[in-house]
Amino acid sequence: MVSTLLNPDYIFETSWEVCNKVGGIYTVLSTRAKTLQDSHKDKVIFIGPDFWIGKDNPLFIELDYLYKPWKMHAEANDKLSVRIGRWNIIGEPIVILVDFNSFFSMKDEIYTEAWNHYQVDSLHAYGDYDEASMFAYASGKVVESFYKYNLTCKDRVVFQAHEWMTGLGALYLQKAVPEIATIFTTHATSIGRSISGNLKPLYDYLSAYNGDQMAHELNMESKHSIEKQTAHHVDCFTTVSDITNKECKELLDKEADIVLKNGFEDDFVPKSKSYSAKREKARAKMLNVANKLLGTKLTDDTLLICTSGRYEFKNKGIDVFLESLNQLNHDTNLKKDVVAFINVPAGILVPRKDLLDRLYNGNGNGNSTEPLEVPFITHWLDYMSDDKILNMINNLGMKNSKEDKVKIIFVPCYLDGNDGIFDISYYDFLLGYDLSVYPSYYEPWGYTPLESVAFHIPTVTTDLTGFGLWVKSIRTQHGINDGVEVIHRSDDNYFEVADAIKESILSFSAKSLEEIEHMRNRAATLAEHALWKHFINYYYKAYDIALRNAKERQLK
Repeated sequence: MVSTLLNPDYIFETSWEVCNKVGGIYTVLSTRAKTLQDSHKDKVIFIGPDFWIGKDNPLFIELDYLYKPWKMHAEANDKLSVRIGRWNIIGEPIVILVDFNSFFSMKDEIYTEAWNHYQVDSLHAYGDYDEASMFAYASGKVVESFYKYNLTCKDRVVFQAHEWMTGLGALYLQKAVPEIATIFTTHATSIGRSISGNLKPLYDYLSAYNGDQMAHELNMESKHSIEKQTAHHVDCFTTVSDITNKECKELLDKEADIVLKNGFEDDFVPKSKSYSAKREKARAKMLNVANKLLGTKLTDDTLLICTSGRYEFKNKGIDVFLESLNQLNHDTNLKKDVVAFINVPAGILVPRKDLLDRLYNGNGNGNSTEPLEVPFITHWLDYMSDDKILNMINNLGMKNSKEDKVKIIFVPCYLDGNDGIFDISYYDFLLGYDLSVYPSYYEPWGYTPLESVAFHIPTVTTDLTGFGLWVKSIRTQHGINDGVEVIHRSDDNYFEVADAIKESILSFSAKSLEEIEHMRNRAATLAEHALWKHFINYYYKAYDIALRNAKERQLK
């Protein structure tokens, strides 16, 4: 840390994903926690929503003695309902979980206050807006109470809010406790994600889009409003990549004060013998499931590839990945068998009983030399006929027949070790792959390819991801031979991207064992550049910006 930077005495961070594993923001916060704990021991306090009252939350360790006097004061005098403990992750930072339900009765007054002070438009709210806003407001009240009871104006305090869901808390604190420096981080603009998700071209027309106008057109006015007003009023506005910063400039009319690149920790990447043993176990599990589902006898020489993430069919590039696999299946230059796993949680119903019969009861009621019905999926879905992945596979005419060199298996469940078919965690599952593909159209950062290379798995991604752009900025990185292939992607080069993915897989399939080992080592080396010990300095600079601007704000 540069000694001239202002350093906070206390750091509060609030997010919907504190002790609540939903998506990429959970990874940002949980992997960074140890680094901040090392520099600000127990002065880093995370605030999350308490969904688990009366139930066991494996991510939260409640400790009644932590800040007990303040907790009693907050409950009696500030009418706050909180639980205090530690986040059950590496570093074990202090966490305050808040029950925000009591604030719904004050919703109209809270929204009126936000409009009067900051012109936040909540009139068009729907869906999860109210729930998120009440949590955000409750988070602000928690920090206000904590500050007034435990701290003084001599303490340098930073409050960082993540995504539009927590913006209201930052705005509240600027009025209630102006001594606290506020930071707002958008991980993806609500309008940018909505434009791309609604199949509108985002990049070619970005400079022509008006964020307020698009918010009205896409029925996103309230979410856009809280995001935009928070970005304009906090002491330090941040985002996670240069590509998302372009969105901020055009759609929020505000560039970030600093870009906070998403780092990673490699604490849970297995070492040497443990790595090899887990990789062998994962591959054996995947090949066994594939053979039972497909009625095949695929060997360990099979090329295992994957994509994974949220079920955003276009944004995550699932569509173009399927297109590339279909092209690959018709390419006579492919000499290896390929099994592509699509690990995307969907509306699952149950693990397939016919597949379970083959896995655990011999052949069950079927002949294991023949494929099962619908040989593309491991768990039955609630609405099979409406599923985009299955429908595209069908429209492409792919069969998963024995003659096909390329076979696709859709795994529509969370790989938490208890899915009923694989019963293996995602990271242990990841170890078994040879190659991963994440051809995203809209991806502000991209943790999945970063996780892949950290686990020594070469990956293919695009230059429409923050991660892909970062890789391109590294002088020693020159394509898949160095662990990562970054494919150029635009609004209108869908088939070119599919062809480039196909060529990358085809090239990889022809590599020798020695060449693949080199690529795996280069991938891991690249991941080391993204460790939090390197990227945390961006946060220290953000704290400095926020603290200095807060001081100036108070003098006005």
